[in-house]
Amino acid sequence: MYEPILHPPIPPDRFIIRVLRHVAVAVAVLILLVSIVIGMAGYQYFEQLSWRSAFLNSAMLLGGMGPVDAPNTDGGKLFAGLYALYAGLIFIVVAGLILAPLVHRVMHKFHWAEDP
Repeated sequence: MYEPILHPPIPPDRFIIRVLRHVAVAVAVLILLVSIVIGMAGYQYFEQLSWRSAFLNSAMLLGGMGPVDAPNTDGGKLFAGLYALYAGLIFIVVAGLILAPLVHRVMHKFHWAEDP
């Protein structure tokens, strides 16, 4: 990933791309952590789950598996539904961001005229 000590530093444009990739990974991790904390707080508040059970339910919803403990309270049911929608939207947005360059490249290949 990084150039060895015996090689010269990479050009500025490649360095900027490297920094932007690191920023993208950091933002993705931050979004995941914030999402887990929101889910844990909601499950603890509405369903009085322990922090371990709240983490498990939040992680399972964010991972697309669904909750482990079915909500019992009306507030818990509303929270779980909204959190599930949020988790699904996060998945769709992330998948779209990951697939966008690939889809663009395929579409560009289909529409690119080789002969001017």
